[in-house]
This record gives sequence, C-alpha cells and structure tokens, in this order.
Amino acid sequence: MSKKSKVHMGRLAEMGCICCDMLGQSQQGKTFVHHLREGVGMAQRQSDYIAIPLCYDCHQGVNGIHGDRTYLKLLKCGELDLLAATLEKLL
Repeated sequence: MSKKSKVHMGRLAEMGCICCDMLGQSQQGKTFVHHLREGVGMAQRQSDYIAIPLCYDCHQGVNGIHGDRTYLKLLKCGELDLLAATLEKLL
C-alpha cells in the first residue's frame, strides 16, 4: 500500500459512516472502510480509492451492505451513490 493510499484510508476511517449520515441517524460504534465490489471478481478487491466509510451495522450488520441491504433500499441508492457522497464530503 502506498503512502498516499494509507493517508486516504486513514481519512476514510476517521469519517463518520456515510450511510448513517445520509439516513440522518447517529452512528453507533467505530467506522470501517468498505471496498466496493462493483466490477471485480469474488477473489479480487477494488482500489483503496474505491472505498467508503461505514459503521458495523451499515457494513456487516443484518441491514447493511453485507446483509440484506435494507439501509441502501431505504436510501434508494447503491454503493456507487455512497462513494459519490463520500467523495463530496472529502472535498
């Protein structure tokens, strides 16, 4: 991992959960960095720049991205929309 990539990943980890932010709810717990799965195979991982900050519930929880995706359905958006919102907050 390059130095620039580490800095970027650190900035994402310091951000609050983008999904909670968009839902207007308080984040519970720490932030995890989720690499989007768009355009990669099962054994591959996206670039560190194609990643979003998520709390445990929105990431690995039952309603999260690795769960039944209820939160994405409530927001009427996909992972790329969350990436766009993340980039907008970073800039």
